[in-house]
Amino acid sequence: MNGLSLDVLRVGKKYRVINFGDRHEVVIEEKLAEGEFRVKDLHTLERYPLSEIYRYGKGKDFEIRDLE
Repeated sequence: MNGLSLDVLRVGKKYRVINFGDRHEVVIEEKLAEGEFRVKDLHTLERYPLSEIYRYGKGKDFEIRDLE
């Protein structure tokens, strides 16, 4: 895994998450449980748990980066 760890994500910050070639730009809205977050997609405005992005596994390209 490249980039940031799930442990350092912060509420209110924006991140780019890549997994299996899919790119998601999200803002963390709420920390739900250990390692789980509710996020809002910056393009579709859809809200979902962050784990939905990697629920079928983490690809070789899995990466979380800050958006500035």
